[in-house]
Amino acid sequence: MKYQQLLLLYCLLSLFLACQKPTPKADLIITNANIWTGNDQQKKAAAIAIAADTILAIGNKEAVEPFKGTNTEIVDANGKFITPGFIDSHVHLLTGGRSLLSVDLRDASTPEEFSKRITDFAKTLPKGEWILEGNWDHTLWDGELPRKEWVDELTKDHPIALYRLDGHMVFANSAALNFAGINKNTPEVEGGIIIRDEEGHPTGILKSNAMNILLDKIPPMSAQQKTNSFQAAMDYFLSNGVTSVHDVDSTESYEIARQFKAVDNLSVRVYSIKPIYKWQQLVNKKRADDKWVKQGGLKGFVDGSLGSHTAAFHAAYTDHAHDKGFFTFAPEDLYEWITNADKNNFQILVHAIGDHAIHTILNIFERIIKENGQQDRRIRIEHAQHLDPADIHRFAALGVIASMQPYHAIDDGRWAEEVIGPERIKTTYAFKSLLDANATLAFGSDWAVAPASPLYGIYAAVTRRTLDDKNPNGWVPEQKITVEQALRAYTKDAAYASFEEDIKGSLEVGKLADFVVLSEDITTINPIKIREVEVLQTYVGGEKVFSK
Repeated sequence: MKYQQLLLLYCLLSLFLACQKPTPKADLIITNANIWTGNDQQKKAAAIAIAADTILAIGNKEAVEPFKGTNTEIVDANGKFITPGFIDSHVHLLTGGRSLLSVDLRDASTPEEFSKRITDFAKTLPKGEWILEGNWDHTLWDGELPRKEWVDELTKDHPIALYRLDGHMVFANSAALNFAGINKNTPEVEGGIIIRDEEGHPTGILKSNAMNILLDKIPPMSAQQKTNSFQAAMDYFLSNGVTSVHDVDSTESYEIARQFKAVDNLSVRVYSIKPIYKWQQLVNKKRADDKWVKQGGLKGFVDGSLGSHTAAFHAAYTDHAHDKGFFTFAPEDLYEWITNADKNNFQILVHAIGDHAIHTILNIFERIIKENGQQDRRIRIEHAQHLDPADIHRFAALGVIASMQPYHAIDDGRWAEEVIGPERIKTTYAFKSLLDANATLAFGSDWAVAPASPLYGIYAAVTRRTLDDKNPNGWVPEQKITVEQALRAYTKDAAYASFEEDIKGSLEVGKLADFVVLSEDITTINPIKIREVEVLQTYVGGEKVFSK
């Protein structure tokens, strides 16, 4: 071979080698793990390599070996079970955080305990400070709704506005009612009810839109209270393995989340969803979406809740012969807001619980699809609890995501049959029927209405054993689903429900390194034990942000 040819070959080889990128080195490699990836092409893995916030490689030990560098941290998972970070598709972020700092009434099982907790908490507060949140449940005692007289004597210096745990009733004491000017002469509110005594005086219970007469007058949280509430919420989510949330009660969380991010103190990814009637205010508002904080969703309401008898049904409640619930907003108004928001490319989420409410919003969705044309909308019905069997197939046909909260099923299942009868419960929390009809499920908690524990949610969806343990084989057992189906609804499909399946929801090369280390393999243990499984560690963007 001539010298010139050798020289040319040498130059070409040198150029080729120079163009080869060196194998990137991982900051973290986890080995000896039992990983459920959520990726249908590679469901299980034993090791994962991460650089910065992104997955470099996932597979067996040999697959991650080339990414090991001199500064790579190597962690032996000791066979522990790892899943993608849980995504809670329905939370009330700031009010939930505030509830962690307030009186907890969730398990108060008697009127006496209810009253004592409130009055004891009042003694710890400065004079004039409001007592908020609470999340009480009158079904834990004889079903009698609280009355202001239960607490008035010992709470004169503290206005009270405490939610029933479903968020559709508020209990107020006299100090709060007087502050808001609610009295015998206050007119009724469309889409709401003021509960009154025999003489017409308010008892302290406000339902649905009537709550706003009081809630709109409560002084806003201070900047420090917002920060404290947001931090408390974030810590709580991470302790439950939740790495992303869809905040459906977002009036301020987007701005607060961005403030946390600006000082590198944000550890949970936030999708901020605004009220749908504000769509016009948001049309020209600049959005700065990123992998930590995004907006673009708008939420509306059709009805209330089952526990407060404000969910809208075709037929009357079994225990109230002339009561079918009611709509909180007129269908015409909902249509007007939804079609305009849809034309401006907002994602639409609508709260609908009773079968009449769900049927009505499906009709509205069907109408806007015909009028506005086909596109990738990913419209959602939040809760979708009590379905008319004839409407189940329409979710997949219209591309409607069922955003559901499985914990509610084992909570409401204690008493729901008394309220709507044996026939309607057959398609209540109809997880399996929806999946069989090819609908997409996105799971969440509705926190602070229910605990933000995906593990408890998975337990609920898989076992359907009610909280009172009176249904050992499951309440409406034909609606049970598998652990993997429930996991998918808390991860990959929850990411799909916010247009983020390309960056998270499963553990794959190029996606965010958000994952959770659990004490047991929930895909193989007895499902009854899932609620006992512990979150050992939570990683967000490759960084360990919680350790038990």
